[in-house]
Amino acid sequence: MNTQAFGDKETLNDFIASQKMISSAYNTFAGECVCEGLRSDFLNILKDEHGIQAELFNEANCRGWYAVKQAPAAEINQVKTKFVSGS
Repeated sequence: MNTQAFGDKETLNDFIASQKMISSAYNTFAGECVCEGLRSDFLNILKDEHGIQAELFNEANCRGWYAVKQAPAAEINQVKTKFVSGS
């Protein structure tokens, strides 16, 4: 039986993946909720969950475990132009 434990990197990445699933579920709950009060509660929880996910991402990113590629300015401007012009 293989009983290897996750290291810090694997644990943090697992937390991030879990937060993505949790956020997705709360997003669905809020979008499909008939009761306005409950919808508001779901949206507040969703905001909290996004905050947790951002903290986890920032920690992983600071450690070099979840690097993101910076988009070139030309590509950003191209996308902006596309959405502003509506084409």
